[in-house]
Amino acid sequence: MARATSRSGWRDAADELARRHPVLDRLHTDHGPPTIGPGAAPDDRFAATCRAVAYQQLAGRAASVIWSRVVQVVGEPFDPASVVATGPERLRSAGLSGAKVATLLSLAEHTADGTVDWRRLARLDDTAVIADLTQVRGIGPWTAQMFLMFELRRADVWPTGDLGVRNGYAQAFGLDDAPDARELARLGEPWAPYRSVVAWWCWREVDPD
Repeated sequence: MARATSRSGWRDAADELARRHPVLDRLHTDHGPPTIGPGAAPDDRFAATCRAVAYQQLAGRAASVIWSRVVQVVGEPFDPASVVATGPERLRSAGLSGAKVATLLSLAEHTADGTVDWRRLARLDDTAVIADLTQVRGIGPWTAQMFLMFELRRADVWPTGDLGVRNGYAQAFGLDDAPDARELARLGEPWAPYRSVVAWWCWREVDPD
């Protein structure tokens, strides 16, 4: 079974990285170990992933407003049956794009038929989790990686397509330009198996809050 990272595990990983390179030592001093919470309980992972979909490509405040409206129109419990029953028109009325509505409905269907088993995901390795989640229409590697990092608390997630990570890495290491995804994958290799920590530091470099 793949293990979630505990609070002490994040601290130990950050300490280890700080010993590997002076830039990482400075990032550790400036930002501390990742403050990643316990993640959603298995029964809440469906709702947590729907929330991640709603937040994609939006500023935090705008996304928060839209998500609160989605929760309101779906009601309680926020589960696959309730999302399907709400229907695409009411989901769109909450402010979701047509593509995000399609993703939420697809995720609900895959959850209801057992294709996505939220308890089982915690027992899979990272590659298998990404493979399972990306079967859902509209869920790509980035969303699956965010699930791995923030819901399953996996220590070695390296989202090379994330613009914040790319920009933060360039800023931290004094690069003239942000590396592309392929280059960032190569640059991240020395920081395994704790690349989630470095990704978190990169985000904090460009957005300390």
